[in-house]
Amino acid sequence: MGHDGTILVIGGTGTVGSRVAARLREAGRDVRVVSRHTVPRFDWAEPGSWAAALVGVPTMFILLPDQTAMPEAFLPEALRAGARRVVLHSDRGLEVMGLGHLQKAEQWVRDSAPEWTIVRPDWFHQDFETFFRQPVVDGRLCVPVGDARQGFIDADDIAAVEVAALTGDDLLGRLVEVTGPRALSFGEAAAEISRATGREITFDGSPDAFRKAMSADGLPDEVIESLVEGYTRLRSRGDTEPTGTVEEVLGRPGVDFAAYAAGAAARGVW
Repeated sequence: MGHDGTILVIGGTGTVGSRVAARLREAGRDVRVVSRHTVPRFDWAEPGSWAAALVGVPTMFILLPDQTAMPEAFLPEALRAGARRVVLHSDRGLEVMGLGHLQKAEQWVRDSAPEWTIVRPDWFHQDFETFFRQPVVDGRLCVPVGDARQGFIDADDIAAVEVAALTGDDLLGRLVEVTGPRALSFGEAAAEISRATGREITFDGSPDAFRKAMSADGLPDEVIESLVEGYTRLRSRGDTEPTGTVEEVLGRPGVDFAAYAAGAAARGVW
């Protein structure tokens, strides 16, 4: 089952990647997390930094930074260095939101890696303590998707599925879409956080409210309109149907958003 040897984790310091690395270590695996601040140093923009990270690595986990493309030369170099298995963290909304850099990365992984798995998660529960934290604290959340329900999923569940792909064989050659156990609209998610915190949090899913909020944050108009266009396509997709992948792969239910909200509130996130 899976490969022995070092597992390279690229993107292992963020919400999901740090959890992947932690779970691998807990399982007794040898893990090499690399970034611009580690030894060896790894920088997507500096091909000369790749070789040291790739030494003795049969298995790789790749989570690209936001809006960062994978260089076309990277996978060929990794394969020449001995990598065989690649697990790519992608995004369930990549076609709808026009994430061309992830589409290219997926294609290169499918075309070149001897063993591969692509994991496409939906919105993270933890997005409400990163991207959406300040609006939640301020009591007003604006995302122009109306009442379309999303497949919010806990980062711990995403990481557990990705670790299963790295260490076992059941997910080889699969594009794995992961959602939480039930779909919620952003308004329903805000209501769950309101219940957990005891504070009123309103939601406005209109494009105009989003434009005003983003303008107040200093985003350029062209960036705002690009985001509105992507969110409009997401809204048009309609309600998400939970995929059941977490239950299939892990043999247990995924973390429900209400449980996440209660735990985050207890931790003082908001």
